[in-house]
Amino acid sequence: MKYDELKVIAKSMRKNILTMIYKAKSGHPGGSLSAVEIMVYLYYKEMKIDSPIDENRDRFVLSKGHGAPVLYAVLMEKGFISKDLIPTLRQIDSKLQGHPDMKKLPGVEASTGSLGQGLSIANGMALAFKLDKKPNRVFALLGDGEINEGMIWEAAMLASHYNLDNLTAVLDHNGLQIDGKNEDVMTIEPIDKKFEAFGWHVIKTEGHSFESLEKAFEERKTIKGKPAIIIANTIKGKGCSFMENQAGWHGKAPNEGEFCKAMEEMGDIGDKTEGGGYNG
Repeated sequence: MKYDELKVIAKSMRKNILTMIYKAKSGHPGGSLSAVEIMVYLYYKEMKIDSPIDENRDRFVLSKGHGAPVLYAVLMEKGFISKDLIPTLRQIDSKLQGHPDMKKLPGVEASTGSLGQGLSIANGMALAFKLDKKPNRVFALLGDGEINEGMIWEAAMLASHYNLDNLTAVLDHNGLQIDGKNEDVMTIEPIDKKFEAFGWHVIKTEGHSFESLEKAFEERKTIKGKPAIIIANTIKGKGCSFMENQAGWHGKAPNEGEFCKAMEEMGDIGDKTEGGGYNG
């Protein structure tokens, strides 16, 4: 699939993310929007995942579970779940819970939300595939505020100890968390040196460039015998001018005026579905 085609999918996902959160009147737009290109690349270029029930599929764990709208959006684009679910985000008994629920939706491999746990879950999957001598790979998306959690570093030690070269972490490095800048809340730098010290191969890339992401994932394929992390520099709230680089949009839904402004900025794309979503 060409980069231009991936960009169309990314724009459709951004519209659907904002629509979900606007209709729910709650949610986390900032970190969902920052991870769009990463998710598009994973699901359309990198991972083997033509069906959410194929035993040979690669596995994805959304460790930053509050970014659930970006996971739901890509699962909709892949056709694993219906866009008719868009207006149901965060509603009682909805399949689209505020954090992913693996018992409710095909394509959700792990129920996440308590920050720091997703990498350990991914470790378990990767280790199981290793022990069973299976070729499946595991990918985990982390938030940069999330790596303040000590459990992340316990998981980092384990992954290195067991030489989990079938595990790739991707860090959505947008520089902000709910209380402000990472450097003000609890500095996480130097991220690369820390993961290297824990025995990981580190790759840096631009998280909104499909070309840069492709180079990073191709490099990752050459690394054997150790886990790898791709540190993807991103912009919180990417694609919506008044949300970009604003910590206040970590967990805040747009009002009607803000929602209309965001839709106008993104322009029309495809035909709107009955469920309120957009077809890329």
